[in-house]
Amino acid sequence: MREPTEPRISPRIQTERLLLRQPEPEEAPSVVAFYEANREHHGPWDPPRPPPFYRGDHWKARLGHNRREFFEDRSLRTFLFEREAPLGPILGAVNLSSFVRGPFQSCCLGYSLDASVVGRGYMSEAIQGLTAFAFESLDLHRVEANYVPTNVRSGATLRRCGFQVQGYARDYLYIDGAWRDHVLTALTNPDPSPPPSARPG
Repeated sequence: MREPTEPRISPRIQTERLLLRQPEPEEAPSVVAFYEANREHHGPWDPPRPPPFYRGDHWKARLGHNRREFFEDRSLRTFLFEREAPLGPILGAVNLSSFVRGPFQSCCLGYSLDASVVGRGYMSEAIQGLTAFAFESLDLHRVEANYVPTNVRSGATLRRCGFQVQGYARDYLYIDGAWRDHVLTALTNPDPSPPPSARPG
């Protein structure tokens, strides 16, 4: 974890059509509604969800925890909203997690989209906006993203966003009732610079 140089403010990342932001704990019902409505749609690609995952008290605590993780330079977990409807409904989620600083300057990307807006290019737009923020504002160098080989749509989205295949991991994650292989991809900063600890001054 790096030493913060100034107080952190939870970001609001705008793209052409979207706003990416961290909801307040009081917005937990909207998050629950998003995941509840997409249980079946997300099921083939998600790890097992414990029952509290679909409860408001769980998400009220988790949204507060997500904001603390950003302030501690550990993750940035955002939800997607239309720019013209910044308070909802939620269109999807896109997250940067597992920050590693020092000479690695890396994180992991995860994402999910509401079934009603699939095919409109929202996730590509959101990923491009979030990775630009990761490189330009968070001093990250590498963003990793992995997907189940049968998730053709996810692989195509990552390719559109510039992610390149790095390898193939067998029995990588327990997804939809079995250990699933994953394709490993990554995107690196197009304007690379040394990590802060290696910069003069």
